[in-house]
Amino acid sequence: MMVSQGLYNSSLLKLSEKLLTNFKHFTTLRSSIVAKDYDLVVIGGGSGGLACAKEAVSYGKKVAVLDFVTPSPQGTTWGLGGTCVNVGCIPKKLMHQAALLGEAVHDAKEFGWELPDPSTVKINWTRLVEAVQNHVKSVNWVTRVELRDKKVEYINGLGHFADPNTVIATLKNGTEKVLKTDHVLIACGGRPSFPDCPGAKDYCITSDDIFSLEKPPGKTLIIGAGYIGLECAGFLKGMGFEATVMVRSVVLRGFDQQMAGLITEEMTERGIKFLQKCIPVSFEKVQSGRILAKWKNTIDNTEGSDEFDTVLMATGRRALTKELKATNAGIDLDNSSSKVIAKLEQTNVPNIFAVGDVLQGKPELTPVAVQAGKLLAARLYGKSHTQMDYTNVATTVFTPIEYGCVGYSEEAATQHYGADNLEVYHAFYKPLEFFIPQRSPARCYLKVVCLRNAPRTIVGMHFLGPHAGEVIQGYAAAVKCGMTFEQLENTVGIHPTVSEEFTRMYITKRSGMDPTPQSCCS
Repeated sequence: MMVSQGLYNSSLLKLSEKLLTNFKHFTTLRSSIVAKDYDLVVIGGGSGGLACAKEAVSYGKKVAVLDFVTPSPQGTTWGLGGTCVNVGCIPKKLMHQAALLGEAVHDAKEFGWELPDPSTVKINWTRLVEAVQNHVKSVNWVTRVELRDKKVEYINGLGHFADPNTVIATLKNGTEKVLKTDHVLIACGGRPSFPDCPGAKDYCITSDDIFSLEKPPGKTLIIGAGYIGLECAGFLKGMGFEATVMVRSVVLRGFDQQMAGLITEEMTERGIKFLQKCIPVSFEKVQSGRILAKWKNTIDNTEGSDEFDTVLMATGRRALTKELKATNAGIDLDNSSSKVIAKLEQTNVPNIFAVGDVLQGKPELTPVAVQAGKLLAARLYGKSHTQMDYTNVATTVFTPIEYGCVGYSEEAATQHYGADNLEVYHAFYKPLEFFIPQRSPARCYLKVVCLRNAPRTIVGMHFLGPHAGEVIQGYAAAVKCGMTFEQLENTVGIHPTVSEEFTRMYITKRSGMDPTPQSCCS
C-alpha cells in the first residue's frame, strides 16, 4: 500500500509539473500573440509600402512596417523611404538638375549675363553630394516622424515569411521578432544585379552608390543602356566627366525605339561614347588605381579594353523575393525574374498582396506603387471597390534631352492594332529658348500615335525636349480620359511653350511630308 501511494504521489507530481510547464508555455505564447497581433504587416519601407500603411491606419488598423537596407557590395546603405527617395528618382533628378544648370551657365552669357568664362566653370562634386544627401536625409527624418504621428509601428528589421500569417523580422543586433498578422503586403522592391564576370562586385558600383560617392567619379564606364544607365551617363557628362555606355542589345528596351535612337544620337553629339553590341568580360584594379575593363563584341567576337576611374553597373534589378523566403508562404513567383505573380495586387495566397517593383509585369515606377498601395488599403479596410489601373501610365527619362511618353510606343501600337489601323502624327520643333544661344534643336521631336478611323482616339504620345516630364503629365490625364486627335487639334496652345507643339501637329508619317518647321509660329 505504501509503494502504491508513493507511485501515486510521484505521478501526481510529474503531472502537476507538466501542467505548470504547459500553462507557462501557453501564457507566454498568448502574451506573444497578443503583443504582436497586427491587421497588416508591410515588408518594405519604400513609397508603395508606406502609402498602403498610412492609408490602412486611417481606418483604425494596427500596422507594422519592416524596413532594412542590406549594404551594397561597396558598403553603401541608407535610411527609411525606399529606392526612390534614397538612390532613385529624387537624387537622380537633383543631379540631372545640376547638369542642366551647368549647361545654363553657357546659355546665360548669350542672354547678356556677365559671367566668368564658362569654360572655367566646373562642378564641385563633394559639395553636390553633400547637398543631395542632406535633402535625402531630411526626407528620411520626415518619413520616420510621419509614421510615428500616424501610429504606424516602424521596425528596422529584415522581414521574411515563416508561413502566410507569420513574418519574422531579423533586427540589426541579430535577434528575431515574430509578427502575427491577418494581411501581409510585399513591397520590398529590388536591388541592382551584377553580371557574372570576374571583378564585377569587387570593383564596380551601381546606382546604390553613385549618389553618395565620396570622390568625383572621373572617367566612367556605364554598363547597361536602360533608363538608369542613360540618365547617369547624361548627368555625369553634363558635369564634365567622360562617360561611356556599353550597350548589350538595344538602347531603352521597352520604350519607343525611334525616340531611343534620337536620344542616342543626341548623347553621342554631346560627347558620350557608346560601345554597341558589347558585353563585359572582366574587371581588375591596376597599379594606377584605375579599373581595367575588358569587353567583347557579340557580333564579331572582337575584344576591347580600357581603364576607367569608375565603372557603374546598370544591368537591371533583381526582386528581393529570395531574402523574403516567399516560398515559405507558398507564394507563386515568376521562374525567370523571381518576381511575385499576382492578379492585380493579390497573390495566390489570399491574405498576401504585393505592390511596386516586386510585381511581375507591372510598371516599375514610384507613383504606380503609391497609387496601388493606397487603393489596396482602401479596398481591404475602407469598403472601396476601386482597382488600380495600370494602363496609360506616363513616365519620363531624364536624359540630357528629356523624353516623356504615355501609352503605346509606335512598335507596340503597330503590333496591337496593325499598321493600317494607325495614324502617326509627328513634328520637329525648335524651342524659343534655343534661338539666342543657337543651341541645336535637331532632336526636339514629338509624335502622336492614334487610331486611323474617326474620331482618331490617341493611344500614345511621345515628346523629346525640355521639360518633358512637365509636358507629358498634363497630356497623360487627357489620354486617360480617351482624348481624340480632333480634340487635340482643337485645343488652343499656350504660346510660346514647347507643350503647345502637340496642338499644332498636322503632318502624318503616311504623307511623307517634311515634319521640320519653317519658323516658331509655322
